[in-house]
Amino acid sequence: MARDRFAPDFDPDCGDAPLTSARHDIVIGRWQGLRDLLRATGSDWQARGHRVRLLAQACAGSSTVETWLAAEPHSVDALVLRAATETARAFNLAIAAGRGVPIDQQRVDAAVLACLRAAEACPQDPTPWISLISVARLYPSGVRRQELARWWDELHRRDRYSVEGHLQVLHYYSSRWHGTHGLMYDFARDAAGAAPPGCALPVLVQYARVEEYRYALDAAKGRQAAVGLGQHWSHDGAVSDVRRTWQRWIAARADGPIEPGELRDLNYLAHAACLAGTEDVAAALLRMLGRRATRTPWSYTGDPRQQILKWRKELELRV
Repeated sequence: MARDRFAPDFDPDCGDAPLTSARHDIVIGRWQGLRDLLRATGSDWQARGHRVRLLAQACAGSSTVETWLAAEPHSVDALVLRAATETARAFNLAIAAGRGVPIDQQRVDAAVLACLRAAEACPQDPTPWISLISVARLYPSGVRRQELARWWDELHRRDRYSVEGHLQVLHYYSSRWHGTHGLMYDFARDAAGAAPPGCALPVLVQYARVEEYRYALDAAKGRQAAVGLGQHWSHDGAVSDVRRTWQRWIAARADGPIEPGELRDLNYLAHAACLAGTEDVAAALLRMLGRRATRTPWSYTGDPRQQILKWRKELELRV
């Protein structure tokens, strides 16, 4: 039982108690809690993006957001959540169908239209543009470069340092979708280089490394091991990237609590630091996290709970 005191807590809401309460409302079909939560969030774009993304995943299997829109058809918050929900539904259908199976074009088009409607209704909000860039991945050949660039410009004007927004572009440019490893890493490094001290954007390089790893694993199915994966996390470049992200983001970050919207990013850097063998950085990050954890990216390299406990033990941490 003593070991359980140090077990990671994989709260799906990342410690966001008001979000947890609102998600409980979805289970019973009550939309008022969603309205109150998003109204209270206001223009804190990081918190709003985090909450809308997780609410949309919960709403995707219900009609709660449609019930809200029927009651308040001009609610901009309901329109923004509907756009994110339609995006989540499109991805759920694509995942259920499996790779290589044609995606329902009408479903993707409906999600795009919902995003554009939300963007028009709430012109200052970057969230619909994040949803729009996300759903663009589902078109078999992507979208025209000029169109993606226009959507990106719209997002960038509203929230130039949005990690979630940059992350959706990074996914789009990845080899698993419509780009290459080189294009993905170039985008991540350019964004990191343009970020001010203390901004989380340098962690995009760690997201890119996970994307490359997942692509290699998919390509290696049927073999005992993927060629070149042995040093994927610990070669000199990977180690330098971890230390660079630490210096640009965490070391320069203002003191204060870790916000729910930052938790996944911090887990990506902690995971990379552990596998890179940068023990000083890994220990500091695991102390910052305490018991709070997200399943990804740990789930891509094994059992998340076992890995985190293993690294805490090896680094002699008691958190």
